[in-house]
Amino acid sequence: MQNFARPQMPRVSLMFNGFVLLWGFLSGILLKNASVMACPSSCHCIEKNGLMVVQCMSRNLEKIPPDLPRDTVVLLLAANHITHIPNHAFRELHYLQELDLSDNDIEAVDMGAFQGVSDSLLVLDLSNNHIQSVPKEAFARLRAKISLSNNPWHCECTLQEVLRELRLDPETVNEVICHTAVQEEYAGKPVIQVLDSGINFCNFHHKTTDVAMFVTMFGWFTMVIAYVIYYVRHNQEDARRHLEYLKSLPSNSQISKDFDTISTVL
Repeated sequence: MQNFARPQMPRVSLMFNGFVLLWGFLSGILLKNASVMACPSSCHCIEKNGLMVVQCMSRNLEKIPPDLPRDTVVLLLAANHITHIPNHAFRELHYLQELDLSDNDIEAVDMGAFQGVSDSLLVLDLSNNHIQSVPKEAFARLRAKISLSNNPWHCECTLQEVLRELRLDPETVNEVICHTAVQEEYAGKPVIQVLDSGINFCNFHHKTTDVAMFVTMFGWFTMVIAYVIYYVRHNQEDARRHLEYLKSLPSNSQISKDFDTISTVL
């Protein structure tokens, strides 16, 4: 009886599966190390209790680094010269829980600045900047405890609507001061104190709008009246000149007398 060799496929299959498992294990390690190695050159990245902490404090940064590790949980950007928080600045940082932007030169916050981190962010510090106002959409859906103290806020309707939706840090809430306001008497006072007293900045906004509309309508009405007066006077002048012209023409009786005189002479 002829002997047949045993098929080698099972052994090959086991070797292939082992290679796949090894590659997956190594890939996981490489990806994790790549995440850590992706730390920007201007920052220092460390792991604390298994959480990625990115320290970029006092590095003379003028804008937010674009190449932050995606597994960042704590991002410290305090004491720099950042002036602007653009749209989607942190959209790749889905694990971000704490964001410190205090002691910068921030003047503008775009409406989509915190899109992508609204569900994960727990602490946001924007204190000691140059922010006067923010769009209502900038903090939409944020659940974080937010510090807005020591900024030159302009107290008006939009700021009132923004603060209504935020969870302000209770330790610094009285340091959110009206630097300027739609009514000068409220400048220099804590925003929350003014609002708690029953003041509604949106009422001032509506009143100002109503006054502007009244002034505009009055101006148009004055222009229409002036035009009508000019039109009437101009027509009166034309009518007077036309009447004087008609009076200067010889009448039919005078023409008849002149014709009779000429006939008699002839």
